[in-house]
Amino acid sequence: MSVPGLTAAPSRRTAVVWWRLPAALWWRSLPFRVIASVLVASLVVLVLSGFLLMQQATSGVMKSKQEVAENEARQAVNRAQQTLNNANLTGDDGTVDTLLYDLANGFANRGGGTSQYEVVVLARSQTLTAGQVAVDSIPSELVKQVNESNDLLITPTEVHWRNGQPAEPGLAAGSALTLPGVGRYQMYLIFPLTQEVTTLRVLRNAVVTTGAILIVLLTLIAALVSRQVVTPVRAARQAAESLASGNLHDRMQVRGTDDLARLAVSMNYMASELQKQINTLEELSAVQQRFVSDVSHELRTPLTTVRMAAEVLHDAREDFDPIAARSTELLQNELDRFESLLSDLLEISRFDAGAAELALSAVDLRGVVARVVEANAALAASNRTTVVVHATGEAIAEVDVRRIERILRNLLVNAIEHAETNPIEILIAGDEEAVAVAVRDHGVGFQASQAKQVFHRFWRADPARARTVGGTGLGLSISMEDANLHGGWLTAWGRPGQGAQFRLTLPRTAGTILQSSPLPMVPRDYLGPSDPVRAEAAADAALPGPTVGAPETLVLGGPLATSGSDQGRGGS
Repeated sequence: MSVPGLTAAPSRRTAVVWWRLPAALWWRSLPFRVIASVLVASLVVLVLSGFLLMQQATSGVMKSKQEVAENEARQAVNRAQQTLNNANLTGDDGTVDTLLYDLANGFANRGGGTSQYEVVVLARSQTLTAGQVAVDSIPSELVKQVNESNDLLITPTEVHWRNGQPAEPGLAAGSALTLPGVGRYQMYLIFPLTQEVTTLRVLRNAVVTTGAILIVLLTLIAALVSRQVVTPVRAARQAAESLASGNLHDRMQVRGTDDLARLAVSMNYMASELQKQINTLEELSAVQQRFVSDVSHELRTPLTTVRMAAEVLHDAREDFDPIAARSTELLQNELDRFESLLSDLLEISRFDAGAAELALSAVDLRGVVARVVEANAALAASNRTTVVVHATGEAIAEVDVRRIERILRNLLVNAIEHAETNPIEILIAGDEEAVAVAVRDHGVGFQASQAKQVFHRFWRADPARARTVGGTGLGLSISMEDANLHGGWLTAWGRPGQGAQFRLTLPRTAGTILQSSPLPMVPRDYLGPSDPVRAEAAADAALPGPTVGAPETLVLGGPLATSGSDQGRGGS
């Protein structure tokens, strides 16, 4: 049994697709726009021209026919009146009717010249007709006017036939005849427009046929012209796409000296200049990478020597005065930071050189997160910050453990630095395709427009803010490179005064292309129905996700109460 509500939907979709197809072609295809514009413009011009031509032709043919019909009718009426004037009749109706009938037949037989007509005479006792024309072919208004006037009157009419032929347009001319001593009679001449209608029909068919041929020819011409114009433009587009894909040696063919040829010359010149600039930048980048790598390696040896001396001084600091002992501790801390900076620079140089590789193994990210949190527990305690981990089930994935630990360590240290003693939450979730870890702090935050800049090298949201945990300024940049190396996502969200959230999403199986994340990008605690500014973020975070069980909660650094809202998860 069919359901009307269900069968109507495909029809609506089909109609929508049918209407969208020309619109899509209009915006995507220049030849289609040119051909369609020429076709529509030509169609409008031809329709208007054909209409005006038919109007003029119809008016001319009808005017000529009316003039001829009027002349013949006047001649026929004059001859009939002269015949009646010469007739010596009494008032006998039979004799008069015989004369009028013979007169009508005589005129009808003469109507085979340039304009054939039928004759109708209205006598006092009967209507006399010659031929097959019906009396109702004479308009009643014309009969009334002829009865009141002595002039020849002519008007359009519809000719009806007594033998059942289809009615056709015609002209009716009428005038009064006076029989001396007897009275007035009315004579009508009916002129069928058969030949004129046939002529106009042939002319209309010729106009339509000619217009159709012109439409086809103009469409072909427009297609040819658009092809001549679009082909060089497409070649320019293909050359630009080839340049964008890295084929810096591709060039356009230059043919002729017209505007399109000059376009090709300009494109080739631009490609040459771009190639020079890109080659120069690549050389500078290679020099810069070698410089950073060489400097980092060269600094290793003196750094080792300085560290050995600093460790000797640090071990003997109890024998120094307080100022010297404090200086020894500061020297040791700065050497640790300097060594971290050199390590990060070497890692960055490996990423830039494309030499970074993965050592994959299947691990549960819950254990990785636990190790990272335990390793930074002292740092969190020194900043009076509580770290809470919410895990919603297993999160096993094929990853490079060393790199993932580095990502999570950088995210956690960054959160501790900016949390301003507020609690930090780490969320762990997974679905069939991916696993995700989100680090949420409630500190200073940053502008929404800075979400991508936070991963730039040595970037700070507040340049005047000093580093409190000894970071190098390269941690988030290296984390982004590590995430990309896994085929994963590392994204950031922040609002001033509302804190920030960094979300790491990784495929469960190496090489899988991510489609979504098990955790939302916008923190759930930020989404509030009473705040209209958050409506857009709430809509993005409201996408459905798989149902998860109660989270496993690990609290480090101090107690933190959890609510039921922390147990769900949404899609990104």
